[in-house]
Amino acid sequence: MKEYKWIMFLLLPCIVTLGLTNQYYKKNEWKPLFNGKDFSGWDTYLAPPLDDKGKELSNIPVGLNNDPNHVFSIANEGGKKIIRISGQDWGGISTIEEYDNFHLQLMFKWGSLTWGQKKGKKKDSGLLYFAVGKHGADYGAWMRSQEFQLQEGDCGDYWGVAGGMEDIRAMKKSDSEFVYNSAGQLYTFSATSNVGRRCIKGSDAEKPSGEWNMLDLYCHGDTSVHVINGKVMMVLTHSQQMDNGQAHPLAKGKLQIQSEGAEVYYKDIRIRSIDAIPAGLLK
Repeated sequence: MKEYKWIMFLLLPCIVTLGLTNQYYKKNEWKPLFNGKDFSGWDTYLAPPLDDKGKELSNIPVGLNNDPNHVFSIANEGGKKIIRISGQDWGGISTIEEYDNFHLQLMFKWGSLTWGQKKGKKKDSGLLYFAVGKHGADYGAWMRSQEFQLQEGDCGDYWGVAGGMEDIRAMKKSDSEFVYNSAGQLYTFSATSNVGRRCIKGSDAEKPSGEWNMLDLYCHGDTSVHVINGKVMMVLTHSQQMDNGQAHPLAKGKLQIQSEGAEVYYKDIRIRSIDAIPAGLLK
């Protein structure tokens, strides 16, 4: 009996730790956002068609859940279903649900095709988060949101979309270029800011075109962290939106993945709730 009690005494810390670990993951269980079969849980939206110079051929959007050119489709890679976005028309897929206080993770890689005004240029897409309001608010294609830029050589940049605005520490590179630096000055980036709506990532971790990259986005309250292949690109604070000349908090919304003139593939899209952003990411 004494021997049994002694063994239990030694095992107790392990049992307690295991219980806390299981409890943590139960609370923060990953939820897949792509079911591997179709676009259940997502809407598609396409802007008015454009010519090769980016001018509208019509002022009427292709619209919601209408995709005559099959811009959004399901492809097969090694027996696994993945999302293909051709980029032929501008627009995106957006979640039906809204999210806040989350960790989002996905994989992406570039295809070979480029279209229209983007033909022969950097391949471009993007993850929009805290997406709210009307479809087509920006360039006739996207909702008001914050953008985690996905573009060859620029993955991890920030763009304020249709009124999205963030405070980011950065160093001034030129009158029109500001680069993230955790020790830099705090600037407000938005379409109406005197520094513009783009902040350039502070480091680089992209893989060669055609290889899979991992994106992690952490959002808690009004703070976000952009991560590419395990490396922090920037920390963003005070997420807001400009509406009728007034700034309001923007900390919850849909997720939207862009079609922007380039072929791109996505897979393993999943999300989980978080109680805080891991401290190591905020340094």
